[in-house]
Amino acid sequence: MNLYWLEQTAADVPAENHWLSAGETLLLSGLRFPKRRGDWRLGRWTAKRAVAAHLNLPAYPSALAAIEIRAAPSGAPDVFLADQPATIGMSLSHSAATAVCAVMPSPAAVGCDLELIEPRGAGFFDDYFTAEEQAMVSRMPEADRPWLLTLLWSAKESALKALRVGLRADTRSVVVSLVDPMRGPGDREEYDADPAAIHRSRWSPLRIAGENGRVFRGWWRRAGNFMYTVVADPPPASPILLEIRDDFRR
Repeated sequence: MNLYWLEQTAADVPAENHWLSAGETLLLSGLRFPKRRGDWRLGRWTAKRAVAAHLNLPAYPSALAAIEIRAAPSGAPDVFLADQPATIGMSLSHSAATAVCAVMPSPAAVGCDLELIEPRGAGFFDDYFTAEEQAMVSRMPEADRPWLLTLLWSAKESALKALRVGLRADTRSVVVSLVDPMRGPGDREEYDADPAAIHRSRWSPLRIAGENGRVFRGWWRRAGNFMYTVVADPPPASPILLEIRDDFRR
């Protein structure tokens, strides 16, 4: 199944708010801190642009205002069009003034995450990862461990978003394994011997197994100091970058 994604930065977000729905405008007014407001606006902007591009909808302000991103009781984002639930699966993430959104046709379960690659403390390594994941990181050269640890963490976040539980769940309840990108889609075995060797392509595959036997397939990519992950059930094809319409100022 096709999975689509879009990336936007804080510089892409208009200063005005007339692309927000009345309910979103009210919610924004209750956010006190500038960073929280900025992150929230960036996330909503990225999601609306992604939904509009995926569904081939116009993207001028009143049209975007008709696309509303509401938080479900679990906190997961849901898409509404003209006040009606949309048949679309969607996930959001933001970090360092950059946001990504992944979208798929419903009833797909989808999760995405964006993380800055940075050193992590020993407590982080010990507390949030399974023995198998810790062993994978320990086999890597010291210089490569930050990006691999960030990849594993990001993939866990994506899977927990797809499960619509987020970080309320134990991150060790989902186990990440990397996949040999040279194998075909029907023969994706775990590729644990040398994780660095798979870092060849723009998107590389991964696999995440949950405690209840549910398995997510997904993809990861490293660009600059960012790590991107997306996962879904049913298994997604390699992510497709959305092209957005240049009609916002209409």
